Amino acid sequence: MDRANRVLLTVTLGTLMSAVDSTVVLLALPTISTDLHAGLILAIWTLLIYLMVVAIFTTQLGSVGDSFGHGRIFTIGFAVFTIGSFFCGASDTIYLLIGFRAIQAFGAALMQANGNALVADAFAAERRGKAFGYTTLGWNVGGTLGIVLGGVLTTFLGWQYIFYINVPIGIFAIWLGYGTFMGTRRKGKFPDVTGLILMGGSLFLAAYGATQLVSTGSNLQNYGMIAAGLILFPIFILLERGKENPVMDPQVFRSKKLIIPLLASFFQAVGYLSVIFLLILYLQGIRGLSPFYASLLLVPGYVLSSMFAPKMGGLSDKFGSRIMATTGIAFLATAVFLYTMLTPTTPYYYIVIVSLISGVGGSMFWPSNNRSVMSASGVKSYGSVSGVLRTLSNIGTLTSYVLVISVAATALTRGEVFAVFLGKESLIGGISTGFLRGLRDALYVSLSMLIVAFILSAFRSSGIENKTSMETVQTKTGS
Repeated sequence: MDRANRVLLTVTLGTLMSAVDSTVVLLALPTISTDLHAGLILAIWTLLIYLMVVAIFTTQLGSVGDSFGHGRIFTIGFAVFTIGSFFCGASDTIYLLIGFRAIQAFGAALMQANGNALVADAFAAERRGKAFGYTTLGWNVGGTLGIVLGGVLTTFLGWQYIFYINVPIGIFAIWLGYGTFMGTRRKGKFPDVTGLILMGGSLFLAAYGATQLVSTGSNLQNYGMIAAGLILFPIFILLERGKENPVMDPQVFRSKKLIIPLLASFFQAVGYLSVIFLLILYLQGIRGLSPFYASLLLVPGYVLSSMFAPKMGGLSDKFGSRIMATTGIAFLATAVFLYTMLTPTTPYYYIVIVSLISGVGGSMFWPSNNRSVMSASGVKSYGSVSGVLRTLSNIGTLTSYVLVISVAATALTRGEVFAVFLGKESLIGGISTGFLRGLRDALYVSLSMLIVAFILSAFRSSGIENKTSMETVQTKTGS
C-alpha cells in the first residue's frame, strides 16, 4: 500500500471512530442514567459535552497542525481519544463520565481538525473528491455503527463496553498513524496565543450558551453568553490582522471560492443533522418504538450513503463540486419535505424510502463540498481551513439540537422531550397530535436552512480546475 492510501486509511479510521462516539451513547443513555443515579437532563450532557468540545477546538487545533505537522497532531489525537475512551468506561459517577467524554472529544477534535488537511496533502486535486468520498464513508459507517453498537453492547455486555471497544482499535490506529506520519515533523511556530484564547473564548461562550439552552431552556444568562461569544469573534478577527502566525489567515477568507462552501456546510448542518433527532422523537414518542428499533429504520440511509460516497466523490473530480454538492442538497431538502408529511400511522417503509433519498444526498454533498473547500485553500492553510470546516459543521449540529429542543418544548417540557428521546416515554391522544405539529414546524425550519445551503452551493465555482486562484495568489506572493 502506498503512502497516500495509508494516509487515507488512517484518516478514514479516525473519522469512523469519532463518528461512532457522536452517536454511540444515544441508546445507552437510559441505562447510564439508571446505573449512575443521574437525572435525564444531567445524563444527556454525556452527548452534549462531546459535541460542544469538538465544536470549540477544531479550528485552533487545525492551525496547530499547520505549524507542527498534521500527521503528528492527528496521531496524538488518536492517543488522547483512546485514553479518554478507557476512562469513560471506567467512570463510576456521571460527573467523571462527562469529564472523560470531554477528554475523548478533545482527541476527536485533534483528528477532525487535521483529517481533511492530511487527505488534501496526500492527493492531487483531481483525485481528492474520491478520497473524500472514502472519509465520508467512514463518517456514515461510524454513525451507523454507533447506533447499532450502542444498543447491542449496552444490552448484552453493559454500557461501559461502548467505550472499551475503542481501546484495541485505538491502539492499532496509533501504531498505523506512527508508521505513516513519523517523518512529517516540522519546526513550526506556535499559532498566536492571544488569537487562540480569543477564538476559544468566543466559541466556548457561544457553544456553552447554546448547549445550556438545550438543557435548561431560555434565560437571560444563556442568551448573554451567546451574545458575548458573537461579540468576541469580530474582535478576534481584528486582532489577528498583521500577526506573524495567526490562528486563521485573514487572506483566506477573502476568497469567494472558500467562503461559499464553508457557509453551505454550516447551513447544511443546521438544516439536516437535527432531522435524525426529530425522527427518533417521532418514532419513539408517537409510534412507541424502542430506541434500538427506531434507530434501525434509519440505518438504510447511512448504508446507502456509505456505498455511494466514494463514487460520488469521484464524479465531483470529473464534473466539479458545484453540480454534485448542489444536487446533494436538493436530495436532502426533498427528504426533509417528505418527512413533513408523517402522520401517526405512516407506514414504516415510507420512512426507509425517504432515508434512502437522504442517503443519496449526503453521499453527493459531503465529499464534493470537502473537495471544494480544500481545493480553495492554500497548502499552508490546509489545517486551519480544515478546522474551520469542522467547526462550522459542529456549531451547525449544536444549533440544530437547540432548534429542535426549543420547538419540541413548545408542546412538552424539556424533561418530557428528553424522556421521549431516550425511549422512556411515549405520547398518546391529543398530546401526540400537538407534539407532531411541533415536530412538523421544526422540519419546516430545517427545510428553510437547506434552501439557504442550496442557494449558496449553486453559486459556488464549478471546482473542476485543479489549481485554484487562492493557491495561485499564494504562489505569487510567496506565502
